[in-house]
Amino acid sequence: MTYALDTNIVIHLIIGSTAVSARFEECLLEGNKIAISPYVDFEVRRGLRYKNATAKERVYERLCSNWEIGEMRRSVWLRAVNIYCDLRHKGFTVGDADILIAAYCIENQYVLVTNNVNDYKDILGLQLVDWVI
Repeated sequence: MTYALDTNIVIHLIIGSTAVSARFEECLLEGNKIAISPYVDFEVRRGLRYKNATAKERVYERLCSNWEIGEMRRSVWLRAVNIYCDLRHKGFTVGDADILIAAYCIENQYVLVTNNVNDYKDILGLQLVDWVI
């Protein structure tokens, strides 16, 4: 199985959150793979660079050196369009970043690891898990 990490989970790993780090290690010991969407990579890098957090940037580089950083293929973008329309028709508003991350996970059949479950709960077909609770 492949677990795709949301930005908040990557931040937990960078700062050394005990609970998230334990779940991460358990995941790897079970033979699972880790991935992040290009959008998550962008969010993490821009935040660290903006804060001039060079030590944390090095931690991030070390962490993600063994992760798949996927591509935002056309199918992901088209899936995102469908997610957006489905949510809007139901009266929900979800940010574009979350929609793109969800579309990436659905298209690749990855489980999204996040502690913002409420942000994603209305997206059909998305598998979610929270490593923070």
